Amino acid sequence: MDQGYNTSLKISQWAEEDRPREKLMLKGKSTLSDAELIGILLRSGTVSLTAVEVAKLILRQVNNDLNELAKLTVHDLQKIKGVGEAKAISIISALELGRRRKETVSVKKDIITSSQIVYDIMYQYLVDLNHEQFWVIMLNRANMVLKKVMVSQGGVSGTVADPKLIFKSALENLASAIILVHNHPSGNLKPSEADIALTRKVKSAGSLLEIPVLDHLIFTNNGYYSFADEGTI
Repeated sequence: MDQGYNTSLKISQWAEEDRPREKLMLKGKSTLSDAELIGILLRSGTVSLTAVEVAKLILRQVNNDLNELAKLTVHDLQKIKGVGEAKAISIISALELGRRRKETVSVKKDIITSSQIVYDIMYQYLVDLNHEQFWVIMLNRANMVLKKVMVSQGGVSGTVADPKLIFKSALENLASAIILVHNHPSGNLKPSEADIALTRKVKSAGSLLEIPVLDHLIFTNNGYYSFADEGTI
């Protein structure tokens, strides 16, 4: 969001109500643009750019998408003019605190009644990952979540989940049913042949152990594929 700042002036030379820190104090945090908030984290700019202008460069790299910004590493951020290691760490730390805040919003036990609830529960664990992880959600007879366990993780293109490890966790936690969840960092919602084969194998094993597999969710940042919703489990 461009506020039309005079780029020939340092932030200290702006009108007090336009300086990000003073503006936050005077008008409240909600009045600041994304660039102004990041500018506060940066604390300073360069010889030729203010902190807010450096923040705009950062946002331009991710098309002003904070979700994309959260995926950048310290090394990625350091490629941007005016961003050193300390500034990159400050940005990543702030975004991580925001992610962790979501984890503590609710302490109530979740009851699974739809695939959307599964997606919402797993969002905090799988959003922005650049590698695959495979999780198992264990449920009691009332479909209340007992525990969430990551059973494997791999590279960008895939991970291998061992059915023995899946049911080892389920048996240890006395689960009455399980839901499988893994992410596709590519954003592709279509299940691979390996995904389909694994789902069938785990479902078959669950039938023998009387621990039914209720669903298998493929997670992406922008949505999900549910084997149960699609009638493929």
